[in-house]
Amino acid sequence: MRWLACLFLVAACAEFNRPIYPEVTSIAISDPLEVTRILAADDMEGRETGTAGNNKARAWLLDQMRARPFDMIGEDFQHDFEFVRDGKSTIGVNIVGRIPGSSDERGPVMVVTAHYDHVGVIDGEIYNGADDNASGVAGALAIADHFFANPPKNDVVIALLDAEEKGLLGAVAFLRDEVVTVSDIALNINLDMISKNDKRELYVAGGYHTPVLQPLLDQLADTAPVTLKQGHDSPDLGVDDWTLQSDHALFHKAGIPFLYFGVEDHPDYHQPTDDYETIPEAFFRDSVETVVMAAEELDSNLQDIGASKAR
Repeated sequence: MRWLACLFLVAACAEFNRPIYPEVTSIAISDPLEVTRILAADDMEGRETGTAGNNKARAWLLDQMRARPFDMIGEDFQHDFEFVRDGKSTIGVNIVGRIPGSSDERGPVMVVTAHYDHVGVIDGEIYNGADDNASGVAGALAIADHFFANPPKNDVVIALLDAEEKGLLGAVAFLRDEVVTVSDIALNINLDMISKNDKRELYVAGGYHTPVLQPLLDQLADTAPVTLKQGHDSPDLGVDDWTLQSDHALFHKAGIPFLYFGVEDHPDYHQPTDDYETIPEAFFRDSVETVVMAAEELDSNLQDIGASKAR
């Protein structure tokens, strides 16, 4: 999460033999705490892109996608991309599915993103990344489950992105390869670290750049079960400006409105202590409820949001 910097050039996609994923069999798990517990377990080995632990996490997530009535985008929901770091070529894999909108007319698309990779094993210690970002993945699946039960007006795409920790490379590939036609995307909702805050505060960044979103977020804050605060999105904040610090940065650079939901940094951020057991259950459940409420409200107003993009 929260890469301060420049976006990296990525090598073009190449043909390759995918790793043989471990056999995983399960039903769809809707409880965000259980999703987070599984993804942040030691046997996922911190989910670093290109490792066996990342492959195992992806296998489990693919099983979760198959267990839900998504429209498949790509070969078995997977979109591969290659990047080179320190002379070594690595394959990342984004996982993408679509929930069709109920409208008879083709309209704008809302893309919900959350990265499933983390930093892996460092000096023999597993960095499980429960908040960063197993929590965001759990939130994205909760949004999907809500829309399966309450069909959205517009198409909603759930994109579980890889290689965020390598420099937002999954988001680079998603937009570069037009996994979803870029001109159709009216809004990106990005979830990255939504489970830990002692003050029960959840921030949403992006309204500064797309003012039409601000009153919608004000209304949401009035009824949200957590303290929802707008901010961390204006250039005068320096390093506290989160505009370019997670996968939503690529959507912003492409001229697509974004909303980024996340908590402020805490002592477990990018530490081996970011474990499932440290998540405050009540806040996390309320945080997930808040992002689900937001997704529903934003879907209802997506036409207007898309029109603001055109201007």
